[in-house]
Amino acid sequence: MRIVAVISPKGGVGKTTVTANLAASLARMGAKVVVLDLDPQNALRLHFGIPYEDASGIAIRNLADDRWSHVLYQSTYGVDFLPYGTVEEDQRAVFEDAVRGNPDWLLSHLQNLFLGPETIVLIDTPPGPSIYLQQVLSVAHIGLVVLKPDAASYSTIPSIESLIQYYTAGRKDFLGYCYVLNQMDASRQLCRDVHGMLRTTLGDKFVPSTIHKDEAVSEALACQMPVSYYAQHSSATHDVQQLAAWLQENFGLID
Repeated sequence: MRIVAVISPKGGVGKTTVTANLAASLARMGAKVVVLDLDPQNALRLHFGIPYEDASGIAIRNLADDRWSHVLYQSTYGVDFLPYGTVEEDQRAVFEDAVRGNPDWLLSHLQNLFLGPETIVLIDTPPGPSIYLQQVLSVAHIGLVVLKPDAASYSTIPSIESLIQYYTAGRKDFLGYCYVLNQMDASRQLCRDVHGMLRTTLGDKFVPSTIHKDEAVSEALACQMPVSYYAQHSSATHDVQQLAAWLQENFGLID
């Protein structure tokens, strides 16, 4: 299996939405895709039609010392999905203590799913440093950093680079990482300026196909479906398809 860590140095950049829509695009390219939500906000499930009131997920299963396969949903969009689940704060604290105390926690659970070598596992993580990010970067083969075209995102690049390098240093199976710009509005001068700075600063780590700001993305989420199914010919759908193709070309995700 190929593990892709979808990360961001700060919140509000649309990381979860990018994860869901990228998963659907990869599935449409013929890949077998499993998406894991490791963000306690538990929002990724809403992109795949899981009812809002459904509290099941890996957190509850982990507290019960149960296998994740019992909460592996098969969506109608060709993507299998593992939600974080809804837990109380005291339960989350116990769960996170268990994660913190076992460096092989994530890897062992993924291995117990018996996923085939051709499977792509996309993992959505909380923004910034966390015990979840530590676990994910310790096993990921590829890192995808999501940014917005604003000064705040630009200023956080050194910190996220430091985290990635710290947890992946010396790992021969880590293929590399890249940055994608989300919610690009070419009509705004600031967005164009940040885009130019990122392209210059990041070089070949910067994905050339940015994801443009598109109302179809919000509308698709309201309908609880990936944007490629809601608006097949929208600019966001095209942009995410381009991202999937770029990842395939540069990292060989699909065998």
